[in-house]
Amino acid sequence: MYTPAEAVEETGFSLDTLRYYEKIGLLERVDRNAAGQRRFSEEDIGWLGTLRCLRDTGMPIATMLRFADLVRAGDHTIPDRIKLLEEHDQQVQAQIANLAERQRYIQTKISYYRRVR
Repeated sequence: MYTPAEAVEETGFSLDTLRYYEKIGLLERVDRNAAGQRRFSEEDIGWLGTLRCLRDTGMPIATMLRFADLVRAGDHTIPDRIKLLEEHDQQVQAQIANLAERQRYIQTKISYYRRVR
């Protein structure tokens, strides 16, 4: 079991974000100890790793909630999960292409400035 501070360290999410994710249902109800303090399981930490990946790649919270609902609904939703992740993957690919184009522009500017100085 992980304390909130350990969960923050493991996942990179802030404590406020962990509370928010629990409040909106992205993270299922976290167990608590006898004093009422949250205790995160390995499963919670693993799920938060998935959420971190999705969030870091720009998936909107609403889509993350849809994905969480599908996961909780059971294996019969796997085709829907695949579709959702494939759509997100296409968006990530578009972002990568856009960044690569911007990077080429920056590199061209760097080359230009090196020549003129």
